[in-house]
Amino acid sequence: MRFEYDINKSEQIRKNPKRGIGFDDVQELFEHYYYEDLRCDDPTQYSATGWVQGKLYTVIYEQRFDNEGLYYHLVTLWKATRQEVRNYAENS
Repeated sequence: MRFEYDINKSEQIRKNPKRGIGFDDVQELFEHYYYEDLRCDDPTQYSATGWVQGKLYTVIYEQRFDNEGLYYHLVTLWKATRQEVRNYAENS
């Protein structure tokens, strides 16, 4: 999988104590089982909830294409909410 994201936004998210990780860290989520859901249609964005550094996180991403093929554009992330934790548990 290839990923693309705004480096400055990643650092802002990392500095937020409620999040504590950046986009480079959250890529770990896609290496294991994760619960995916369609977040919105325009633009088409997905949410994925899974494990990163021993905690459940949710990342919002878009699937995009370039000359090399498919890549994931990471939009934002946060620690999974109670509902997202339930969804993950019910679907794993």
